[in-house]
Amino acid sequence: METSFYSLSSNSSYKHCFRSPQVGLRNVFIDSRAVIRVQRINAAKSCNRRLFRALKEHRCQRNPRIFAIESATEAEAVGSSTIEKREIEIVESVTPVYLPTPPNRDLRTPHSGYHFDGSTRNFFEGWYFKVSIPERRQSFCFMYSVENPAFRKKMTRWEELQHGPRFTGVGAQILGADDKYICQYTDESHNFWGSRHELMLGNSFIAQKDAQPPYKEIPPKEFNQKVLEGFQVTPLWHQGFIRDDGRTDYVDIVKTARWEYSTRPIYGWGNVESKQKSTAGWLAAFPVFEPHWQICMSGGLSTGWIEWDGERFEFQNAPSYSEKNWGGAFPRKWFWVQCNVFKGGSGEVALTAAGGLRKLSGLTENFENAALIGIHYGGIFYEFVPWNGIVDFEIAPWGHWHISAENETHKVELEATTKDPGTTLRAPTMEAGLAPACKDTCFGDLRLQLWERRYNGSKGKMILDVTSNMAALEVGGGPWFNTWKGKTSTPEIVSRALNIPVDVEGLFGLVPLLKPPGL
Repeated sequence: METSFYSLSSNSSYKHCFRSPQVGLRNVFIDSRAVIRVQRINAAKSCNRRLFRALKEHRCQRNPRIFAIESATEAEAVGSSTIEKREIEIVESVTPVYLPTPPNRDLRTPHSGYHFDGSTRNFFEGWYFKVSIPERRQSFCFMYSVENPAFRKKMTRWEELQHGPRFTGVGAQILGADDKYICQYTDESHNFWGSRHELMLGNSFIAQKDAQPPYKEIPPKEFNQKVLEGFQVTPLWHQGFIRDDGRTDYVDIVKTARWEYSTRPIYGWGNVESKQKSTAGWLAAFPVFEPHWQICMSGGLSTGWIEWDGERFEFQNAPSYSEKNWGGAFPRKWFWVQCNVFKGGSGEVALTAAGGLRKLSGLTENFENAALIGIHYGGIFYEFVPWNGIVDFEIAPWGHWHISAENETHKVELEATTKDPGTTLRAPTMEAGLAPACKDTCFGDLRLQLWERRYNGSKGKMILDVTSNMAALEVGGGPWFNTWKGKTSTPEIVSRALNIPVDVEGLFGLVPLLKPPGL
């Protein structure tokens, strides 16, 4: 299949939309030009000169990165009148700029690193990176996971007798344009690596001939020389190539995917000018609740390209997001809402909301509801968590998410719906390893409202009222026999403890050798 191309405009009004250090969209990139699809343009030889002159003029006027047109009708608009088989070559494309990850970077959140401690306990860690392209109403969601890395190859019979049966390996999944999907998996993790204290990881499914797989961040050119199939990702850079392994027969798949893009983080998890926060509070540094969860970048701007199903998507300053999970296994049941693309506000917005039925530490099978809402708006972080207020939710098995919350100063309400059937994705499970466990869509309709809270608990001044048709929505685990209604709050003693401003990183910084992995 021939490769087609998609590109975002780089005109001055587009850049102006992102001039401030904030993320989100006032009017869904209302100031930017729509994506141009690059396909064959067939022009009669007698009209070639006129077509190229018109294309050149069009390029100078709008300054796009790519300047071919999709069809005969569009070609006529710039001076072509007849059609013939002839292909126009792409002479420019978006080229992302690689920067190595600096030490002590701004906006680094706690728990950015790889949490594996070398023990043989049941353990997984998973990472999620999303890029949204509003002009196309398409998103790309990259998901990586490692399971039981203490066993770097599939367990032997003797190891299973010693430790019990475990699932091992590394997986890479992408949910991409048009809800198509790709997955590559290996039951060996000896070519996987992760930084102990920074958001850096990678894996080589297949190394280049006579090349040693990398075990740290390396420049893009060197990566391509060493890795045939695999990936590497940092807070500032993401690249890879994977090939579908044929294990998926329930959704439309693509055979291969390749990508390279840079990212400029805008929001971590907290106020822009403040120290970034642990999503689950400072107790997340200890094995009290599992699994753990951290939003690493609630909003960023990414520039680069993704080759997907024979097409190439190019983008500049596209809204992006990243998060991670780690622990013994995913929650028994969960929901999730995330969005960086909004319409109707006078500022920029990034939203994450989620909840789950998670296991409490101990030998007994005790579970609790946990949920939160986090909003970044105009550089300010609005946090709604069980230890500073109450979070209510009502989640259908599919199609409807309603979450509301309040703390001492604000109230929030969000409602999301979708008619999209959703795509089944995999997640690490205790029972079956990396197996189908959740359903997602990036075509959700969402309304988000935020108010100041009056002294009597009623709604005061409205701060935010925005909508989107590009919300990422998910339900997972189960059983989902009917609508899940819940309310989360924290016992007073735990709430008081979590509200103590404990700088866990600072404390361990005094004795670096005792600092746990991942923190």
